[in-house]
Amino acid sequence: MSLECPDILGVFMNAKFAALDGLLTAHQEYWRFSPFRYSDLNAPCLWHTKNKPLSSWLSTLPMREVTELRSEPKELRNILAGFVTDISLLTELTHLPPSNLAGLSLPRGFTNGIPGRKLDQITAMGAAALHGPEPSEWLEWCAGKGYLGRVLAQCSAKDVTSLEYQQCLCDSGQREADKLKLPMQFVHCDALSLQAKSILNDKQHAVALHACGDLHVRLMEFGVEKHIPAFTIAPCCYHLVDSESYRPLSSIGKSSTLQFTKQELRIPLQELVTGGMRVQRHRQQEMSYRLGLDAMLRTSGSNMAHITIPSIKKSLLSNGFEWFCHWAATERQLTLPSDNFDEFHEVGKARFEKMEKLTLVQDVFKRPLEMWLVYDRAQYLQEHGYRVALSTFCDRQISPRNILIQAQRTDKP
Repeated sequence: MSLECPDILGVFMNAKFAALDGLLTAHQEYWRFSPFRYSDLNAPCLWHTKNKPLSSWLSTLPMREVTELRSEPKELRNILAGFVTDISLLTELTHLPPSNLAGLSLPRGFTNGIPGRKLDQITAMGAAALHGPEPSEWLEWCAGKGYLGRVLAQCSAKDVTSLEYQQCLCDSGQREADKLKLPMQFVHCDALSLQAKSILNDKQHAVALHACGDLHVRLMEFGVEKHIPAFTIAPCCYHLVDSESYRPLSSIGKSSTLQFTKQELRIPLQELVTGGMRVQRHRQQEMSYRLGLDAMLRTSGSNMAHITIPSIKKSLLSNGFEWFCHWAATERQLTLPSDNFDEFHEVGKARFEKMEKLTLVQDVFKRPLEMWLVYDRAQYLQEHGYRVALSTFCDRQISPRNILIQAQRTDKP
């Protein structure tokens, strides 16, 4: 990782954060809303009267183009730049260089059992971690079965401590590591606990691939306190925190007037990476069902906005909308206020189209919101004596959560 000129990097990152913070603050109405809620055909979007050209363009946009634009963020951003001031700046403020590292050479059969996309993520992140200063040992945080740790142990021949909460994953990972004769030791532990903190030491390079919310934040906080020499972290699931609103980590983050609710922390994760036709069809069907049911429940005159319907196996969607409504009513102990299922199914379809069009506007701000959160983490590490580099370690089609935070300690404890 390139971590030269830390002072210049720090100033540059601070400036980008400040500009991004200002833009997100000025345009809050374009991202701070729920497309699901405002898909109600009688509910105008927050910026409807303020930006009538944008509303008019969305209303006439064919659904085929909506789907295409959701999978082409650059083209979408260019179009919306004609309707919303300063949107063009988002490209500059959110751009990160790709790591562009050569692939790793692994023994035949070494990656058996690792799913394809997961394997691509692991080898890409492993290459990035190995490209940094050679550590004395590795700490794999929220390790799962230790896929990433295996790669690091194999390629560096250094000891790996793999911390994991689920005992069954520890057992499975340890068996495979022993089979491959790798220097790995699994530790069954809650990553949020003081026991986890005791496992850290000042010789480890800590790695965390998609450790959710508080889990990767706690690693940084523990690591800073224990003077961890280096971090390689790909953050994920920013909303999985123990507080109802976001608590900034850095001084510059704390000085911002923006305050994110837990629900708003979900927005960056709702970026759509278009799957195959079958995946798209299931998504449209399920969301139309949920929106139709939501419309039906609202006819009772009660505020049903707080009711969430649990996830469902996609194969069950073929049972139809009426079956879905009765299933959801049983799951949530609801009384259905209508038996006009055909009518509300059509309402759900219409609301889905409106939701997708509104989501186009919010889509433009999803990566900027994520970058705000990533910059806050990077600034926190800089404030505690680390040089920090940000990059993307894989293509967004492999994982939309492809941002990598790499930090190296510069001062001695």
